[in-house]
Amino acid sequence: MGKKISLRCLMYVLVAAALLLLLTGCSKKPSRTTKVTVAGEATTKVEPDAAVVVLSVVTQSAQAITAQQENARKSDAVANAIKSTAGSDAEIKTSDYTLQPQYDYRDNRLPKIIGYDARNSVIVTMSDLKNVGAVIDAASRAGANSIDNVSFILRQTSPARGQALSDATRQAMNKAQSIAQALGGRVTRVVEETESATVAGESQYDARVHYAVTKMAPTPISAGQLSIRSNVQLIVEIET
Repeated sequence: MGKKISLRCLMYVLVAAALLLLLTGCSKKPSRTTKVTVAGEATTKVEPDAAVVVLSVVTQSAQAITAQQENARKSDAVANAIKSTAGSDAEIKTSDYTLQPQYDYRDNRLPKIIGYDARNSVIVTMSDLKNVGAVIDAASRAGANSIDNVSFILRQTSPARGQALSDATRQAMNKAQSIAQALGGRVTRVVEETESATVAGESQYDARVHYAVTKMAPTPISAGQLSIRSNVQLIVEIET
């Protein structure tokens, strides 16, 4: 009789425990996820790490072949002058080459070809920023008669770009964490990420007016600073 009572009591205890677990599970609120979009922005000023010089050799002649040959001779001399002045890591490439006739439109007559213009434009990318003025002077002495533009840039491999991106991402994540804490939850994952970066305030030198080389002093060129602005947008999932 005692054994039967003990077994019955045990069964009651097991059933009660099962009901208690069931009721506890039913009373627990299910977790809920919410997606939130946050953005971060970081701006930093850095020194440029490269200069880009755009220059041209322009020749004119009554005969196309003469203008072309004269341009080739001067362009070769300009390229050699740049290579010997810009440094071993300088990159020189042709950006444009044209050979165009020049017309006489006077006296309301049909246009008449009176000569030809040959133009060979090159882009020089160099890392030695202190040597930019010397390159312009050397190219001008060798025959470059149109210094079109000088700009200072930041290469894509610059660590400063990565630092600005990291700062913007950290700012966006801090915003997400603050929102999650306000909702009584936590950030579980980043669903989507987009980023963009701009480099503003590039120091530019319009050399079209200042291409003449004098014996008094070298052409002064100042690089200045660049401003990197990185923007990051995150879509995060918050569990509450």
